[in-house]
Amino acid sequence: MLRQYELVERVKSYDPDADEALLDRAYVFSMQMHGSQKRASGDPYFSHPIEVAGILTDLHLDAETIATAILHDTIEDTLTTPEEILARFGPSVARLVDGVTKLSKIEAQTENERAAENLRKFLLATSDDIRVLLVKLADRLHNMRTLHFIPDTAKRRRIAKETMDIYAPLAERIGMYEFMNEMQTLAFRELEPEAYASVTKRLAQLHEGGGDQIARIGSGLKQVLSRSGIEAEVLGREKHPYSIWKKMAERHISFEQLSDVMAFRAIVPDADACYDALGVIHRKWPMVPGRFKDYISTPKRNGYRSLHTAVIHSEKMRIEIQLRSSEMHAAAEYGLAAHWTYKQGGKRPDVPSRWISDLMEILDNAETADELLEHTRMAMYQDRIFAFTPKGELFQLPKGATPVDFAYAVHTSLGNEAVGAKVNGRVVPLRTQIENGDQVQILKSKAQEPQPAWLNFVVTGKARAAIRRYVRNKERGESVALGRKIYDEIVQRLPAPLGKGAQAAALGRLKLPDEASLMEAIARNTLTDAQVMEALMPGSAGGDVAAPPQQREAISIKGLTPGVAFDLALCCHPVPGDRIVGLRREDEPIVVHAIDCSVLASGVDADWVDLAWGDGSDGGAAQLVVILKNEPGALGAMAGIFGNQRANILNLKLEARDAGFHTFRVDLEVHDVHHLMRILAMLRAADAVSQADRA
Repeated sequence: MLRQYELVERVKSYDPDADEALLDRAYVFSMQMHGSQKRASGDPYFSHPIEVAGILTDLHLDAETIATAILHDTIEDTLTTPEEILARFGPSVARLVDGVTKLSKIEAQTENERAAENLRKFLLATSDDIRVLLVKLADRLHNMRTLHFIPDTAKRRRIAKETMDIYAPLAERIGMYEFMNEMQTLAFRELEPEAYASVTKRLAQLHEGGGDQIARIGSGLKQVLSRSGIEAEVLGREKHPYSIWKKMAERHISFEQLSDVMAFRAIVPDADACYDALGVIHRKWPMVPGRFKDYISTPKRNGYRSLHTAVIHSEKMRIEIQLRSSEMHAAAEYGLAAHWTYKQGGKRPDVPSRWISDLMEILDNAETADELLEHTRMAMYQDRIFAFTPKGELFQLPKGATPVDFAYAVHTSLGNEAVGAKVNGRVVPLRTQIENGDQVQILKSKAQEPQPAWLNFVVTGKARAAIRRYVRNKERGESVALGRKIYDEIVQRLPAPLGKGAQAAALGRLKLPDEASLMEAIARNTLTDAQVMEALMPGSAGGDVAAPPQQREAISIKGLTPGVAFDLALCCHPVPGDRIVGLRREDEPIVVHAIDCSVLASGVDADWVDLAWGDGSDGGAAQLVVILKNEPGALGAMAGIFGNQRANILNLKLEARDAGFHTFRVDLEVHDVHHLMRILAMLRAADAVSQADRA
C-alpha cells in the first residue's frame, strides 16, 4: 500500500503544482473514517481506496481525481455524509465522490432494478464529468484483482459477470484497452475456470517451445524497419487468454488452428511513418487478405487510431502487427484518460461526447430496469462498422445495423421521420443490413412516425429505446382516447346526470391520480364498467356490480390506430363495414372481431363491448382464400384484378397444390367491406379462378 508521502510524490512528479494539502487531508480523513474495517483479504479496508488512487496516478490524473479515489467509499461504507465531504473538500470533489458512490440503500424489488438504478446514477454523473468513469473503472479493476479473496462463489461470479457485461465494455468504449483486457482476463478466470486454465496452459507450452520467439520476431521487425530508415519501438506479446478463447468459440476452432496468437506493436514518430512502415512490412512479408484495417483515416468512435495488418512471417506463422505513433499509443493504452491530465485545467475532453449523449438518451427513454440494462449493453458491447452520410460524415454502428439504426445515430428526429433509405444510391428496405463503408441517405417525411415493427430488426440501444418510448406514449395516448369513448357511453347508462364534482370524487374513491389514468384503466379493463359506475354514482350499478346496465350504443373506434389501443383479430380479419364487437381482458388491448367470427360462437372468457367503425372509416386488411386453375397466366390474372381495384397485396402464400388447382391465401389491403365484395365478385367472374372466398 502506498504511504501518504509516496502518493503525494507520485502526483507531484507529473504535476508540480498539485494541491498537496488536498491530498494529505483526503488520505488522513479516509484512513480515520475506515478505521478498523477489513477487506475479505484481511487487509485494512483503507488499502483499497489508496490502491485505486495509485492506479489513477499511473494515468497522470489531477489532484481532485486522486482525492476522489481516496474518498470514494467513505459515504457508502462509513458514517461520512455528503455534506461533510462538501465542507472539507469543496464542491468539485464532493460532486465527483457523489457520482462514484453506489446507491447501496435504494429499495428495489429485483437485482436488475438495483443494478439499473446504480447504472442510471453513474451514467448521469459521468455525463457531467467523465472523471467519475475513470475513478469507477480503477475501483472495479482493483476489486477484480482481489476478487479471489471473496469466499462466496455466487458473489464472485455475480461481480465477474457484471464486470464482463458493463465495466469492460465501458473501458473499451473510451479506449482504455489495458483496463479492458485485465478486467476481461480476471472475469474470464472466475466465470470459465476450466477454459481459462486450458488456454493459459497452452500459452505456457507455446512460450516454452518457442523460447524467445516473441523477442526474436520483434527484433527482426525492428531491423527491417530500421534498414528502411524508420526508427521504431517494437513491443511484442501473446494475446490475452479471454481474447483467444473468444476467437476459438466464435470460429469453432481449436487452439492449434489459431494462427495469430502473437501480436506486435511498432511505435513510430508520426502518422506518415505508420504508412511508410506498412509498405515496408507488406513488401517483406505476404499480407493476410482481409486483415488490414486503417483506424488512422477512420478512427474508432472512442478515438482509437492505428493501422492493423496481419502477415505470414518467415517463421511460417501468422502474426498481427499494429502501427501507431507515440501519441496514438498513449491514447490506445489509456484512451480517454490520456486526454485528461492535470494540464486540461478542468476542460472536459470531447472524445466520447456522442457516445455519452447516446447513453443519456437511452436513460431518458428506458422505462424499466430490464430495458435500461439491455439497451446500455447493446450500446457498449458490439463489434462496429463504419457508415457515411451523403456529406461524408462518419458514424460507427454495431454489425447488423440497419438504416433505421443509422437514422437514430444521426438524430432522434431523423429516426422518427424515416420512411425509406438509399444505400450507395440504391433504394433499399429499412430492414436492410448496412455493410462497412456504405453511404446511407435517409428519406424522411413529417407525416411518418416510428413503427412498432421496427423493433423486430433494429440493433442499437438508442434506436430501440427511442422507438419503445414513442410507441409507449402513443399507446397511452390512444388508450386514453379509447377509454374516454367508453367512459362517455358508461355515463349515458347512469340513472341521472352527473354532478359537477362527480369525476373528481370518483378518482378519489378509485385512488387514481388524474383523469387520464382513469381513462387508461377503462380502456385496458383494469376497471370494469360496474366499478366505474359505482365510483361515479354509488348504487347506480343496481347493487350487482357483476351485471351493470347494458350498453346502449356502439362505441366508435374511428381515429384510433389498429395494433395500439386495440388489435384486429387475425382469425376473422374485420374491415370497415363489418359489424364488430370487442373482447376485453384485464390489462390487455381490446381485440376486435367480426360479429360472425367462429371464435365468438365457441365462447370466450372475456367481456364483450359493442363497437362501430365510425362514419367514413377507411382501410383494413382482409384475408382471402383463392383457388386458381393450374394454367399459365392464372396468378397474373388474379394480381391484375387486385391492381385494377387499387388493392395492395400484403402477403401471398401458396397453401395447397394438386394436378389441376393451386390454393392461395392472400392478405389484401382494402378500403372497406364493399370494396372487398367488389373484388370477390370480379375474382369469381374470372376464367382463371375456380373459387374465391373471404377466409
